[in-house]
Amino acid sequence: MKAAIRYRVSVLDPNQHLYGVTLEIDAAAARQRLSLPVWIPGSYLVREFSQQLQKLQASVDGQSVALEQLDKNSWEARLPADSKKTTLQLSYEVYAFDASVRTAFLDQQRGFFNPTSLCLRVHDRDREPHALELIDNPHTAGWQAATGMPPAKTHARGFGRYLARDYDELADSPFELGRFWSSSFEVRGVPHRLVVSGAGDFVDYEQLLHDTQRICETEIAFWHPDGAAPPFTDYLLLLHASQDGYGGLEHRNSTALVCQRSDLPRRAAPSETTESARNQAGDGYTTLLGLISHEYFHSWNVKRLRPREFKRYDYDRENYTELLWFFEGFTSYYDDLLLLRAGLIDEPTYLQLLAKTINQVLQTPGRQIQSVAQASFDAWVKYYRVQENTPNATVSYYTKGALVALCLDLSLRAEGHASLDDVMLALMSRCDAGPMRESDLLAVLKQLGRRSYADELAAWVHGTGELPLSALLARHGIEWQQEAAPLAQRLGLRVNESGGLTIKNVLRGSVAEAAGLAAGDEWLGVELPSSTPDSAIQGWRVRKLDDVALYASGHAELTALVSRDGRLLKCPLRWPEPSHSIKLQRPTAPTEAGFERRWLQE
Repeated sequence: MKAAIRYRVSVLDPNQHLYGVTLEIDAAAARQRLSLPVWIPGSYLVREFSQQLQKLQASVDGQSVALEQLDKNSWEARLPADSKKTTLQLSYEVYAFDASVRTAFLDQQRGFFNPTSLCLRVHDRDREPHALELIDNPHTAGWQAATGMPPAKTHARGFGRYLARDYDELADSPFELGRFWSSSFEVRGVPHRLVVSGAGDFVDYEQLLHDTQRICETEIAFWHPDGAAPPFTDYLLLLHASQDGYGGLEHRNSTALVCQRSDLPRRAAPSETTESARNQAGDGYTTLLGLISHEYFHSWNVKRLRPREFKRYDYDRENYTELLWFFEGFTSYYDDLLLLRAGLIDEPTYLQLLAKTINQVLQTPGRQIQSVAQASFDAWVKYYRVQENTPNATVSYYTKGALVALCLDLSLRAEGHASLDDVMLALMSRCDAGPMRESDLLAVLKQLGRRSYADELAAWVHGTGELPLSALLARHGIEWQQEAAPLAQRLGLRVNESGGLTIKNVLRGSVAEAAGLAAGDEWLGVELPSSTPDSAIQGWRVRKLDDVALYASGHAELTALVSRDGRLLKCPLRWPEPSHSIKLQRPTAPTEAGFERRWLQE
């Protein structure tokens, strides 16, 4: 099948970080409108990809065609009235130097792009097949290419022609270019490929491959307990290792991931055991496995089952929904829980991760200002636009959404009729793996839970009160314990201690706020009253919060010396009272309840 819309993408100049793109449109309209998306599905922020597009030209049969820019991201090509040929050709360049999973990147070692950053959308032709040819040239000598887009005619290294059934499939297929490690496995007959770029020979790739396969097996078993195959014929995991990156973005049959190199499992040196080497990555590797689990779970929860507002994406503007607490939050609940079920972490580790999520929410004053439904709707202007007041005015639909899922799961299990697992599967069936409303969730909860959960959703999702976490966990045999909070939490600060002590956030109602400390302040030192009468005030230089704790020991009050906008200021600070963080633990003595073990041992 020949596609009437064809893209040719090539590495134009790695030193200038430029891709070259040619677009051919058969049977183009006399006034053909084109646009570049302003956002990428899964990342809810207008990112203005068109700012990187340059040298756009249009022609028909070698003759230049008038091209008018209509707004920030769209153009109209006006074909000559007497033109007999209607194949419109456009050529342009795209600057690519964003190493995140959301846009495009190119240098001498590696290339990566999402088609939303490179491929102009042909208006009124979205649902036709789209072909993309990846050109091999001297700049890509020795490179490989990998993508989840179906190949049409490619050679062994992955360059060549791909064919998407429509623009949505094209937009949902990231490409990785360069020299990378790659291996495959199958789950229920479906081939999966893991590609790792930016790493080195120190990585225990076999361990990473094994653990990734366990995640995929566990999640397919979760969604298809009847033994059916997943809703894709193949799956690709693109993992890029960098110095300090982190993130992931889901796609219909692939995911793009970024992690720190130090988080990858390490091969054992001759003088150490394999277990010792694997422990080097520690919590970082667990975080990476959680990221893989999260993005793979999205293959069902948001890519198939999805908000009704996302039935058809509008690439030219924000797509609002109040349901990100469900699609991101519930996915965040299951990502670590399924690591436990896969045997990749133990129960104490899981409870530690869950306590971390609880503490993150409880230490966010914005949870009392913004509901998690509002947070979902406002993601476009708040979640991705972090600034100094963010924790005071907003709540994360990831973390609080995960705790809403926890509360529903524990409530359902305590009443003995169903679990959240049952609800997720019933929703997939009810919505026919398609658009979902909150009313669908309420209907399934009522059907399976044998009562209405409208009051719970009104309070937990649309309200700003505290969640009944302690009581629900106790019913399942988990103790809610308190431990001494770190100094930053007691002061009400979030700080950066790299190269000095800089304040990032001052939390609402804290002693730091009462002292007049502000985001951006560099905390230089402290002044303390002397314990000896008539002696001079003691002054101390500080570079981290531990220094403040050291010098302030035994003092109820001190003066913080800060630099703000080039001025030296003194802020009188009252030493905070002791406060606590949450710790979760299962007691060694058995509990009386008979259902609590099933929550963590299914």
